Amino acid sequence: MKHLLFTMLLATTVAFAQDGAAKKGPSSKAHVLTKSEIDDLLTKPDQVLIVDVRRPDEIKEIGGFPVYLNVQIAELERSLPWIPKDRTIIAVSNHAARAGRAADILAKNGFNVAGAAGAETYEQEGGKLTKIVAPPPNNNAKKASVQ
Repeated sequence: MKHLLFTMLLATTVAFAQDGAAKKGPSSKAHVLTKSEIDDLLTKPDQVLIVDVRRPDEIKEIGGFPVYLNVQIAELERSLPWIPKDRTIIAVSNHAARAGRAADILAKNGFNVAGAAGAETYEQEGGKLTKIVAPPPNNNAKKASVQ
């Protein structure tokens, strides 16, 4: 009886793991860029465009690259008409998963995509991210509106 129960438990675990992998869908075809590849691309800022598909709160909390275009992954296809096609694109997310999906979408639509990058991965490999600091509240504006 214990053997049967163990076998059922093992089979259930395997089935759930396979179901979770199936829901993720196929992995991205995009190349995941290394820190040195990103750094090389960033030496030509007039030829590169960073498309960061993270939420603004993720960028604020984790940091990002100094100049980027922020488009949520859900909005990317609708935003294609106003994304420049004359630059090499680096798609960015936290660990390159969403960036890989974004890179695939961009490449499929004729953009020149260098690959996907993870901001946190880049930082862990020694890269420097820009941290966004919220400005202090403007107390003078509050005083003026009260008077």
